[in-house]
Amino acid sequence: MKKLEIIVKPGKSSVVREAIEAAGYSGITVSQAEGHGTQKGLTKGKSDGNYRLELVPKVRLELVIPDSALESVIEAVVKAAKTGQPGDGKIFVSDVRDVIRIRTGEHGEKAV
Repeated sequence: MKKLEIIVKPGKSSVVREAIEAAGYSGITVSQAEGHGTQKGLTKGKSDGNYRLELVPKVRLELVIPDSALESVIEAVVKAAKTGQPGDGKIFVSDVRDVIRIRTGEHGEKAV
């Protein structure tokens, strides 16, 4: 099993979530996040001058999927989130050793 941690622009979170659900995976955790990548934030212009936004608002989506679904889910997320502009986001992929559903005690993919 793989855990995907997907960081995207707030305006893309709904379409990314819909793409994940269309790929067949509805179990997802969504949280608000702030951060910056290599661009180290954003410089915004206003009528009274520029200001620097060091921590950019993002949305983090997390889900666990079977190994066999990894490439199709990644492809769906990239297609939904990509604008071609800096700050489109990242996908982090981690191995998951086990998952336990607390209610039933099920382990592994049955618990996802």
